[in-house]
Amino acid sequence: MEKKGTRDYYGKTLLELGRENPNIVALDADLSASTKTCLFAKEFPERFFDCGVAEADMIGTAAGLSLCGFIPFASTFAVFGTGRCYDQIRQSVCISNTNVKIVVTHGGITVGEDGATHQMLEDIALMTSLPNMRVIVPADAHQTSAVIKFIAKEKGPFFVRLSRDKFPVIYGEETTFHLPFAEVLKEGKDIAIFSTGLMVHHSLNCAENLSKSGIDAEVINVASIKPLDKETIVKSARKCKMAVTLEEHSVINGLGAQISSLLSEEFPVPLKIFGVEDRFGISGKPDELLKFFGLDSETLTEKIKNFIEKRRG
Repeated sequence: MEKKGTRDYYGKTLLELGRENPNIVALDADLSASTKTCLFAKEFPERFFDCGVAEADMIGTAAGLSLCGFIPFASTFAVFGTGRCYDQIRQSVCISNTNVKIVVTHGGITVGEDGATHQMLEDIALMTSLPNMRVIVPADAHQTSAVIKFIAKEKGPFFVRLSRDKFPVIYGEETTFHLPFAEVLKEGKDIAIFSTGLMVHHSLNCAENLSKSGIDAEVINVASIKPLDKETIVKSARKCKMAVTLEEHSVINGLGAQISSLLSEEFPVPLKIFGVEDRFGISGKPDELLKFFGLDSETLTEKIKNFIEKRRG
């Protein structure tokens, strides 16, 4: 499968939108070459604001620009775009319900060699806890483009999490996006696999591997973690009677926690959350780290098989 970068397609799409809408502005925190907002900055320098290593100022400035009628996209790494400026996001963006789009890159452990200080595993937990904030993690580059186009037209705060690493393309160039979003990519009857971001293609790999053992898995891309597509999620859980969640995030208060909370109220089923346990990341190459944390396709396949065997007794 062809691999493409979600951050690359964010940069391209933001530039396209900038050409179409003069009210779109971009802000960055001294990382535009990495977040790919540099493409926008090169063509529209008068609408680009490099706020330096001052993420709190960047968010406050973005909120102010939104109140002046602009549509600000504020970008940096996930660890800085949530951890360093949580108070400003809470006060100036969410309480005020301003039209700010926070699009972060370098989420999760696949940041790689930069290690624990840069591998953000708590950003989804932070952002889903905020009223008015919508939280989206696209499954590939083309869905990223669709997400950026969608949020540019929608009013209010958004948080979009992208990756540093390139990973396989699942959707076509003409794909669209809506809220809430959860889509069944593969029908199945034995177990529902809910995943988000780069873990979606691992879910598809797991389903293929499981089929060799006679297990028919259903794969669901949960791109919008808040709001959840309750109807789609409950429907798959009801059909399969068993579920797992896969995420490149802490197992605490991420995708798995959101789905667990939903299903406990709507249709309780045996559920196992797979992600990074209660710990920080470490330095290493992306593929090595996924394997180390048990989030590669082969290890996950075995974990899912063990879960099914235990539940079936």
